[in-house]
Amino acid sequence: MRKSRFSDEQIVAIVREAETHKGLEVCRRHGISKETVRRWRTKYRGMGLAEAKRLQALEDENRRLKKLVANQAFDLSLMKDLVGREW
Repeated sequence: MRKSRFSDEQIVAIVREAETHKGLEVCRRHGISKETVRRWRTKYRGMGLAEAKRLQALEDENRRLKKLVANQAFDLSLMKDLVGREW
């Protein structure tokens, strides 16, 4: 997954700004699409900066754990294949 070019602080500020100003104007000023603002709004609306950082940390940890489980499942399947073969 690609790293955002905006920090959590910037995203929260853009979402707050989009709630008070016209959406197209905010998109143009920050160089993002309307769809990106809509997605951020659904994810970050009503959050403070600390909550947004915590959410990001949890998502990163979840991504790392999923990768770890996938690697272990792959290793397990390799071991099962090795044990199941006749030498």
